[in-house]
Amino acid sequence: VDAEYVASVLSSWAARYLDPVEQEASGQTAKGPVAEGNVLVTESGEGKFQQHVVSGRHRLFADEPASYGGDDTGPSPYDFLNIALGACTSMTMRMYAERKGYDVDKISVEVAHDKVHAKDCEDCGEGREGRVDRFERTLEIAGNLDAEAREKLVAIADKCPVHRTLEQSSAIVTRVKDA
Repeated sequence: VDAEYVASVLSSWAARYLDPVEQEASGQTAKGPVAEGNVLVTESGEGKFQQHVVSGRHRLFADEPASYGGDDTGPSPYDFLNIALGACTSMTMRMYAERKGYDVDKISVEVAHDKVHAKDCEDCGEGREGRVDRFERTLEIAGNLDAEAREKLVAIADKCPVHRTLEQSSAIVTRVKDA
């Protein structure tokens, strides 16, 4: 199991250095180019749930944990959602800190996700029913900051684009390509 994990990590890392034509020939990506800003997710053929993810020049795996029947060779879909929120939050705070000239050494964002009953969630807002997705961020800001600067950085975290997207209703349009 450990050897398979190491092999998947190494192959994923090495894939970013391979020519897309070589990757195509080796079956590592799906056919066709991926438009800039899009991602392409294709079953890898390994394990029950493993997916090969192409995002620009980056190659990743997505999978489900063993407890859900996967091989745990990459983050789960919900892990990727948490990654998106955490990364965007940290990047937004960093951009603001630099623009304001704050002395920030390091920003860390831990994100947890759960599905909870709206009636049991004090932080989920009014008018929601049934089960809701609840994301909890824990921010760690290291640096020489006064209380006011720290408060402003915490407030700007809520302005990250992924945070705003998750708070809004989204429209997901699905279409099927001709084979």
